[in-house]
Amino acid sequence: MSVPALEIEGLEFAYPDGRRALVGVDLRVDAGERVALLGPNGAGKTTLALHLNGILAAGAGTVQIGDLAVDASNLAEIRRRVGLVFQDANDQLFMPTVRDDVAFGPANLGLVGDALAARTDEALAAVDAVDLADRAPHHLSGGERRRAAFATVLAMRPDVLVLDEPTAGLDPAGRREVVTVLDSLPIMQLVITHDLSFALELCERAVIMDEGAVVADGPTADILADKTLLARHRLELPYGFDPTFLRPAHPV
Repeated sequence: MSVPALEIEGLEFAYPDGRRALVGVDLRVDAGERVALLGPNGAGKTTLALHLNGILAAGAGTVQIGDLAVDASNLAEIRRRVGLVFQDANDQLFMPTVRDDVAFGPANLGLVGDALAARTDEALAAVDAVDLADRAPHHLSGGERRRAAFATVLAMRPDVLVLDEPTAGLDPAGRREVVTVLDSLPIMQLVITHDLSFALELCERAVIMDEGAVVADGPTADILADKTLLARHRLELPYGFDPTFLRPAHPV
């Protein structure tokens, strides 16, 4: 079997106050897959994401990115391989211009001159943000800031992209920009979202977490069509939304 882009086995984590946030999580995601990570607030989704690039360290179990274990000896390479896009794009944009922000990570890898400029331009082009390069991040719209934040991560050429609520706070046009960008990226994506229609549009597979554990894993349309499952884990579809319209008809 090929090496998965992401493999988690038996992952457990408790916060200093004793609250168990992750309880034996197992998850495998192959290269190129887009997986929606769903669940109520407090389910452990963001805690799980913070283990993928070593911001948090597991109490038990393992996390593997490709052929590399997430541990203290590998953190520099792990953080290059795993691009984490925070819910608030302002957490990732702090330089005078978008170009400066996008160049920041590769410059810290040692790129300079033409090589740095080429890497920066490549990342901006990947998210259709070349026209934003010389603008100040705080002058951008919500959707533009989100695309700029994506570019800062893509400039590191990650193997895995982890996104925390990428459509939160966006108007419909900004949301459409995010869908278009993410749909065009060939790398593995783990997308934490409460936007179930967005999950169905972007991701063929969905995973539900609750109380620190994976409680469901399957095709997104099937997961969202199970009203009992959704209700059990405090998930609710938009009014009038039918998730079965994208599900292939079963042969008679």
